[in-house]
Amino acid sequence: MLKFYEYASCSTCRKARQWLDAQGVAYERLPIRETPPSPDELQTMLDAHGGEIKRLVNTSSADYRTTGLKDDLPGLSSKEVFNRLQETGNLVKRPFLIGDGVALVGFKEDDWAAAFKT
Repeated sequence: MLKFYEYASCSTCRKARQWLDAQGVAYERLPIRETPPSPDELQTMLDAHGGEIKRLVNTSSADYRTTGLKDDLPGLSSKEVFNRLQETGNLVKRPFLIGDGVALVGFKEDDWAAAFKT
């Protein structure tokens, strides 16, 4: 089962959910703030995106600036970043869809269509 991490008020998350529903894709909805992705899921996503840690971070979030992650990110190990993302789920870029050979972060319809070969 795919896990779909989202923030309910996020319009991009709603668009992604609508797209998944239209494609008939089954998934479990999880609130990203309260239940952030696990370190293993973060590592899987990191690997799927060529080790580019910034791809996993919600750089549009006020938390990105106020927590100091913006300044700290270049000097942190992936484990340290994962810890920060676990502590503050809002720092995880969303939507975050993972499982069954799928690892997608953010919503770009063309990328999602390619991943599902639709």
